[in-house]
Amino acid sequence: MSTATKQRAPAVFIPHGGGPMPLLNEPSQQAIADFLRTLPQHYERPKAILVISAHWEAPRPTLLGAEHPPLLFDYYGFPPETYDYQYPATNPGELRTRVKACLEEAGLPLDSDGSRGYDHGVFVPLILMHPEADIPVLQLSLIDSLDPQAHIALGKALSVLRDDGVMILGSGFSFHNMSVMRNGNEQARAINREFHDWLADTLTNPDLTPEQRIGKMVDWDQAPGARFSHPREEHLLPLPVCLGAAGGQVGEILFDDTVLGYRTFCVIWRD
Repeated sequence: MSTATKQRAPAVFIPHGGGPMPLLNEPSQQAIADFLRTLPQHYERPKAILVISAHWEAPRPTLLGAEHPPLLFDYYGFPPETYDYQYPATNPGELRTRVKACLEEAGLPLDSDGSRGYDHGVFVPLILMHPEADIPVLQLSLIDSLDPQAHIALGKALSVLRDDGVMILGSGFSFHNMSVMRNGNEQARAINREFHDWLADTLTNPDLTPEQRIGKMVDWDQAPGARFSHPREEHLLPLPVCLGAAGGQVGEILFDDTVLGYRTFCVIWRD
């Protein structure tokens, strides 16, 4: 008698948009908002979601410690209603203990912050993806060294959680040069496309081995247009966490569109 194969929860890297704008029907963010609403169609409902957001850095990996984290409105200058959002997800202690065990097994430290809340890299996309807030949500920081190898190692340590039904969600932007996004030109957009061509090949080329794919991501800043696309890499680093959680395997691009004329990606790993 055959038994069904248990499907792993995915690792997914998403663009989370600019502040709360995907929730405001802002035309420049509409493609992201529409996509995030449909993203859950591409995976089975997870038992929990572990988010690595570009908007939290700490000296060591740090996990939100409150059972019911508040929201951290880490933006300014938006309409009053954008400071009244609610996303009452739970952050269960048993799941936090499981994350700690995974990192300890890999020889990695883990700190806890009991006062911080979910930042907009968490609650903005999740309001669109899972508006009922009925899936437990954990948030793990980036490491402020911004070392891509360290973030790949972090993803590898978290990979086993996918077998437990925990989705690894990297929330950032594959292009994050704010000055040119506000004042762009065709030359800037050409450099943006060149970097994304490199990124697409790195993540989806089946001829690369997992080791080669990881090696290219470790040296991402040597890619064409890399430092133009990311003068500071905090919005890219959730991607190597996801790649590490996928063991360097081939990803699938689900979203390839533009924001203010600049190309950006969503990538999923299912296996």
